Amino acid sequence: MQGKRCMLCEKPVKGRSDKKFCNDYCRNSYNNRARAQSSHCIKIINKALLKNRRILQGLLGETGNATTASRETLLGQGFQFRYTTHSYTTQRGKRYWFCYDHGYLELEKDQYLIVKGETR
Repeated sequence: MQGKRCMLCEKPVKGRSDKKFCNDYCRNSYNNRARAQSSHCIKIINKALLKNRRILQGLLGETGNATTASRETLLGQGFQFRYTTHSYTTQRGKRYWFCYDHGYLELEKDQYLIVKGETR
């Protein structure tokens, strides 16, 4: 009869009957690898969201509450319109898209109003 083997390094496991790893290093390494694989997509999306926010913040400046920018300017800096954290629709039906606390409203002729708003 063979004993249990570590799920990471295949060394024999001694101790409790439900033990799966030979030591804490193997347990932590195994779980870190499993988490890293499942969260890769989330890391990519978070990176895009943060980049979008930095672009909006940079265009807005330190003290400004609102400014305008062209679609070409946003795309030229690497802005990805498909990544937003939330949207807000005004009573007049205008829809603002946000990347955390910075957002934009599509105006006419490929122009965007960039704003700093409240986080919800």
